[in-house]
Amino acid sequence: MADFYSALGVPKTASDDEIKQAYRKLAMQYHPDKNGGSKEAEEKFKSLTEAYDVLRDPQKRAAYDRYGEAGLRGGGGQGFHHVDLSEALNIFMRDFGFGDLFGAGGRQQSSPRSGADVKLDLDLTMLEVATGITKKVKLKLLDPCDRCSGKGAEPGTTAQRCATCAGQGEVRRAQQSFFGQFVSVAPCPACRGEGVTITSPCKSCRGEGRQRGEHEIELKVPAGVSSGQYMHLRGVGNAGVRGGPRGDVIVVFDVLEDDRFERDGEDLYCEVLVTYPQVVLGADVDVPGVTGPLTLRIPAGTQSGEVFTLRGRGLPRVNASGVGDLHARVQVWTPQDLDREEERLIEQLHEVQAKPPEKRAKGFWAKMKEVISG
Repeated sequence: MADFYSALGVPKTASDDEIKQAYRKLAMQYHPDKNGGSKEAEEKFKSLTEAYDVLRDPQKRAAYDRYGEAGLRGGGGQGFHHVDLSEALNIFMRDFGFGDLFGAGGRQQSSPRSGADVKLDLDLTMLEVATGITKKVKLKLLDPCDRCSGKGAEPGTTAQRCATCAGQGEVRRAQQSFFGQFVSVAPCPACRGEGVTITSPCKSCRGEGRQRGEHEIELKVPAGVSSGQYMHLRGVGNAGVRGGPRGDVIVVFDVLEDDRFERDGEDLYCEVLVTYPQVVLGADVDVPGVTGPLTLRIPAGTQSGEVFTLRGRGLPRVNASGVGDLHARVQVWTPQDLDREEERLIEQLHEVQAKPPEKRAKGFWAKMKEVISG
């Protein structure tokens, strides 16, 4: 998962001004126009803008600080989404009042805009996390229009190059400031940044070049994933306007609660109820496992609260080798309703039972502290 603070090179305590200055410096360094259309620079510019777009907003920043990217997923499908290049450029220009400061080397012609990304929340059970799973999901996406083949123009007609921006999709204005002359760049108001105008829009898609369709997508979820982690499917999202490339699908995992376990990374923790005779005499007891029940041998004289570790019975490490452990805590079960025979036997045991030692054995939390401290 992305670390937005590291991306901008600022600490978590950075002020709004420090965040803005850091973003401005890096965004100017990786601006697509300064790097000759480099794909690597473009991806870096988008990731910087994603980080800035979250950290500049007090509510988004607070949610991210507390829960990470998972905290940016609001109700009703609203919340964080990965920005595309056009959004990143718009944020940059809007917040700093200029776009291309680098003169020559800018884009020579407007390119079709990519379609919007689609965010999908995928629920997973603990068993599916343990084994990995392939799922098929149905999504409603925007596809190129069948009638106009995604061009937006009525068949038999063609789009015309925009006379206002000469097909570049943007207009530039020189601005004089204390620091010298800057060139501001804005989407062309006549063609909305597309570089072309359509005089005879397609009757089916009304000139947009897209229509809604249903798709079935196969998702191969690796074992060991956690809630909030996500998978990026590039080029399978919504088609862009009038021939623009498809956006991405971002699949965010949400692992459902399992009452049997508490999870800590790859390790699982559970509680096993046993009877008094079982801990005194020793016994084989059933322990819940993710893929099926397990058997644990409890030695005679086991104390209530003692923890046993079943190696390799936890969850796999995502995209890595190794499996976590299952830690089973033994808890003596105390019956609440006894019949007369049970009461008689327990009274007899009470009469002959040795007193507990004056020095109490280390409890569960003391042992856990020893494990944690090493």
